[in-house]
Amino acid sequence: MQETLHLSSSSTIPISRPKHLHFPPHSSPKSPTISLPPAPKPPPLKSPETQSPPIISPPPSGNTQLQELLLYLDSLGVDSFYCLHSHPPLISTPLSQIKSTVDFLFSLGLTAQDLRRIFPMCPELLTSSTSSTVIPATTFLLREALVETAGLRHVIHRRPRLLVCSVERQLRPTLYFLQGTIGIDDVSKWAPLLSCSVESKFIPRIEYLQKLGFSYKDTIIMFRRFPSLFCYSIKENFEPKFDYFVVEMGRELKELVAFPQYFSFSLENRIKPRHRMCVDKGVCLALPTMLKLSEGRFRERLEVCCSSSAPE
Repeated sequence: MQETLHLSSSSTIPISRPKHLHFPPHSSPKSPTISLPPAPKPPPLKSPETQSPPIISPPPSGNTQLQELLLYLDSLGVDSFYCLHSHPPLISTPLSQIKSTVDFLFSLGLTAQDLRRIFPMCPELLTSSTSSTVIPATTFLLREALVETAGLRHVIHRRPRLLVCSVERQLRPTLYFLQGTIGIDDVSKWAPLLSCSVESKFIPRIEYLQKLGFSYKDTIIMFRRFPSLFCYSIKENFEPKFDYFVVEMGRELKELVAFPQYFSFSLENRIKPRHRMCVDKGVCLALPTMLKLSEGRFRERLEVCCSSSAPE
């Protein structure tokens, strides 16, 4: 059977219709079968006593350079592990550089026993360049700070950090400050101070004494008479000792100007006990007499002066 599709008045297209259409019978599709793997069995529980420790692969073999470094320092009797812990850059320092510094220190008269002391005190000395740092610092100490050659070993033994300080940025400015501002003629006697910072160590202590009531002139006189004042802590030394001096002892500031060494004595073991003994005896001794004498001579002097309360 044909039907005619009329598109327009002038054309027609015949369309054929199928006689029979066959459709498959409707039925629900079967679900595909999926096989699951069996569930894994949980591992048996082990008590801490029976559980074996995990296997850890051994670390790779150590650095040969580091091993040689440790052996070399051990041969000198230096605590190599302490130096490494306090100054990690030592690990990567060439052994040849360390040997160069050690040989130079030996040439200055230092011994292996000296090295056992100074390297833990200043492990930076092991990593500093011999030619650009250690030798220039040593030359400065001898030629500009006028440290005697015979006394150089003692200076380094007390303050090995001097040898790792920059001449231009540290040593020379501090020398000029001690000579010009403080007025210390022979800085070689106080050479360890050259490693200290003028801005962060010297100036704050000068300003603190001025806040306590000392004039600038008297403050400079105190540091000139006893430069070790620059090394004392403001909070742990100056504050408690000055408070006791003023409040308990009732002394005048001019006594500290004349004897700034007062701050070098132990507050608990020397200043307080001797002051109390003087009070009990009714005696007022000058600060040097009260503090500098040995215990035996102090008691003898106290007995002789117990009837007098005038300062001596």
